Amino acid sequence: MRSDVSRWMLLAVFLLALPFGASADWGALNMPVGVTEISKEVYTLHMRIFYICCVIGALVFAVMIYSMYAHRKSKGAVASDFHESTTVEIVWTIVPLIILIAMSIPAAKVLVKMEDFSDSDMTIGVTGYQWRWHYSYLDEGIEFYSQLDREHNAARQEGADIDLEQFGDIYLREVDNPLVVPVGKKIRFLHTAADVIHSWWVPDLSVKKDAIPGFINENWARIDEPGTYRGKCAELCGRDHGFMPIVVIALEQDDYDKWVVEQQSAVEQASLDDDRDWQHQELVATGEKIYQSNCMSCHQKEGQGIPGMFPAIGGSHIATGNIDTHIETVLNGVTESAMQGFSGKLSDAELAAVITYQRNAFGNETGDSVQPSQLKAMRQGQQQTLLTQPQLATDTGVN
Repeated sequence: MRSDVSRWMLLAVFLLALPFGASADWGALNMPVGVTEISKEVYTLHMRIFYICCVIGALVFAVMIYSMYAHRKSKGAVASDFHESTTVEIVWTIVPLIILIAMSIPAAKVLVKMEDFSDSDMTIGVTGYQWRWHYSYLDEGIEFYSQLDREHNAARQEGADIDLEQFGDIYLREVDNPLVVPVGKKIRFLHTAADVIHSWWVPDLSVKKDAIPGFINENWARIDEPGTYRGKCAELCGRDHGFMPIVVIALEQDDYDKWVVEQQSAVEQASLDDDRDWQHQELVATGEKIYQSNCMSCHQKEGQGIPGMFPAIGGSHIATGNIDTHIETVLNGVTESAMQGFSGKLSDAELAAVITYQRNAFGNETGDSVQPSQLKAMRQGQQQTLLTQPQLATDTGVN
């Protein structure tokens, strides 16, 4: 028996000592300190409770190991025969209660502060889509979509044939349009979703909130240090869930103000692009970039699609057939499949470009061009139909 105990004790010592000989960055296994006041308080609370649990675990296992060793049968120990001990029951009830109260008071204070959205300096709406985020700056009138960077998206489809060293340690963690915010401002986030449940999670900000269709959840952050902070969707939101990163860039106020002006100018330019006629080659070149950012995940780099899931663009009866049907499909999506509509997600010029590209790439040499004015007219026609449908129902006596 003694040799068995010694053998198990040596194994335990070996397993405990093993991590200290490894070269891994063990700090990466712990919760990050973060760059907001709340994140630092959460980290402090986390470590305090962690140490309490370590002490409790050490004491409990020490008593267990000592009891097994000192009162083993080979030493002639005889187990006591008793059914209950009022003293023991009082001790193991009162002591855990005191520990829980000691932990719950600071935890409650932090939780209350995390839910205090008052006196916010700005508000940003965050809407989850499969598989992108939509950001709306409610005070500045700026809004845009953010999704996996197209170079990263193309690389993941290449698989083992691509050299990932070019991306450093941010592979699949980069986006095309990051969320830009000022430092030192209390930012209120409003979270919702347009399709399925998502979860907006940025560890360095200590922000994690579910985005649920039909509901608006709130949280906030005040970033103390300029920098780039990365996160991801923390909810299993469907196929390609792992390719829905978040990038937040915190800037000093002056730099942020310049960015706001640039974004507002870009909105004005996009409006001008929607109103002008484009050259065919210009549409194709722009459409290729938009396809890589928005369509390639499902329809693949060469337009071959994914058999049984997403149809091919090359040789498709949609991409080579009636142009109005193609436009309607891209605008409204396909109800019977996972194809989502891009009306409202892309501008008229972007939609015209990507449709033109699809009809002239992957062997689809139709020679067709789609102008933004066609998208605008079709969109307005659909809106007019929706507006007149209730009136038609009333006129015909349908309730």
